[in-house]
Amino acid sequence: MNRRSFFHTLTAGALGGPWWFQARATAAAGREWSADLVIIGGGTGGCAAALAACRAGLRVVMTEATDWIGGQLTSQAVPPDEHPWIESFGCTRSYREFRDGVRAFYRERYPLTPEARAQRHLNPGNGWVSRLCHEPRVALAVLDQMLAPHLSGGRLAVLREHVPVAAETDGDHLRAVQVEDRRTGTRRTLTAPLFVDATELGDLLPLTGTEYVTGAEAQRDTGEPHAPPEPEPANQQAFTCCFAVDYLEGENHTLERPAEYDFWRSFVPQLTPPWPGPLLSWKTTHPITLQPREVAFDPTLKVSGPNLWTYRRIAAAAQFAPGTYRSDISLINWPQNDYWLGPLVDVPAAEAARHLARAKQLSLALLYWMQTEAPRPDGGTGWKGLRLRADVVGTTDGLAKAPYIREARRLRAEFTVTEQHIGTEARMATTGKTREEVSAEPFPDSVGVGAYRIDLHPTTGGKNYLDLSCLPFQIPLGALIPRRVENLLAAAKNIGTTHITNGAYRLHPVEWNIGEAAGALAAFCRARKVVPRQVRNTPKLLAEFQQALRNQGFELEWPRLRPL
Repeated sequence: MNRRSFFHTLTAGALGGPWWFQARATAAAGREWSADLVIIGGGTGGCAAALAACRAGLRVVMTEATDWIGGQLTSQAVPPDEHPWIESFGCTRSYREFRDGVRAFYRERYPLTPEARAQRHLNPGNGWVSRLCHEPRVALAVLDQMLAPHLSGGRLAVLREHVPVAAETDGDHLRAVQVEDRRTGTRRTLTAPLFVDATELGDLLPLTGTEYVTGAEAQRDTGEPHAPPEPEPANQQAFTCCFAVDYLEGENHTLERPAEYDFWRSFVPQLTPPWPGPLLSWKTTHPITLQPREVAFDPTLKVSGPNLWTYRRIAAAAQFAPGTYRSDISLINWPQNDYWLGPLVDVPAAEAARHLARAKQLSLALLYWMQTEAPRPDGGTGWKGLRLRADVVGTTDGLAKAPYIREARRLRAEFTVTEQHIGTEARMATTGKTREEVSAEPFPDSVGVGAYRIDLHPTTGGKNYLDLSCLPFQIPLGALIPRRVENLLAAAKNIGTTHITNGAYRLHPVEWNIGEAAGALAAFCRARKVVPRQVRNTPKLLAEFQQALRNQGFELEWPRLRPL
């Protein structure tokens, strides 16, 4: 589509935003907004990119598909998954400010018990998946506070409930992205010298013709020990429609029977290696050993040992003054509501919508099963007092605003991280070093660090868990840069990883670091009048950029640590 025909397809939209948007938009009847940087996607990586770019003085437009910014932390309702050293090392300064902000929000605004208030590392939910389990609305409030000075100062405009629908390119250069308001159908065109794709599924990549890969790569292409012999582009990790519940003993909050309950009640996953029985069961597969295991669930807290109720608990009533909460609140993101009957990526829109609708039915069916038929430790069945907390996730159906995405389209990048770079066993085989000696591949273009096991949930290709030991790793700048397109950066799960290594790079602090590095790189490129590829491939520029990152609180290398 040429420039003239592209802009003539636009529909008029309402004007808004800071004065510098207004001046450009007035001439284009509200159709075109111009900025120094356009960020498509306001999730965890997008917010971090906006913070970095705005603090460097760039004028930024950020879009978000829902009405809540924050992605994994908010609209997907997933408490942060983090590594064991997060309280002292292994994230950027601004991510630590976010975590400190969450704790400060609770201390300043919630009636904590004296004991809870005195905890240096307050965990509001006392969930055992994370050292900081919290309600999604609190994360949203903290992110809004962090971005507020840039909104007030006119450096940032946020277009909520806007999605990308088209793009204009000129050879290897991206000129414009067209976005649509999901509420009104109004379309706007966003132009900038640099663009960031921080969408949950890598949506800008196909729109811009940027080369990418989906699903599992072939072993002959990556050399990864755990890759399949042939490429499997439709073999993608499960996504999950999360929800929050509390438990009110003696009350009945049973849902209306979900339309697909009979299907999900009898559904037995067909996976390799096999799943141990019906999905709606307390029997699951151990993610590492792949052996059947029984899990416990008891919202009355009368069972000993690990309890799914406390796994992702986001509000522990005992940590607050009596009456603050009627009950604990637990976030349900379990193997039992992982959806792997089909992907959301690179399928027709109607098929993706069908998969999303069925995933929601699965989550509702899981809750209905827990309310009516689930075996109880006391020998009874069902917990009728489980109450769906739609208010906690900000929706009418009680499910999170967006599905929790584990795997997106991935950039064919300047550099791709493989299992041989970060996997413990693969590194030992490559280097000949022992488990005590080995470390991840050092990347000379590091823009940050992360740590997590290579954790792949069951997939749409019928593969059971792949959970591998992983070494604390670096984030290479080359993974954020396309091989061909000059002015587009990846800032979420769409970076240059493989199907396997995405399992380690997909979590909250790493996505934040990736996004913040992308925003900082955009500002660096704008100031130096260079493109991202030049920064990576010019030693002097790369050294200057890495020093700038250190000055902003980035950690670019790990001290000596054990594998995860």
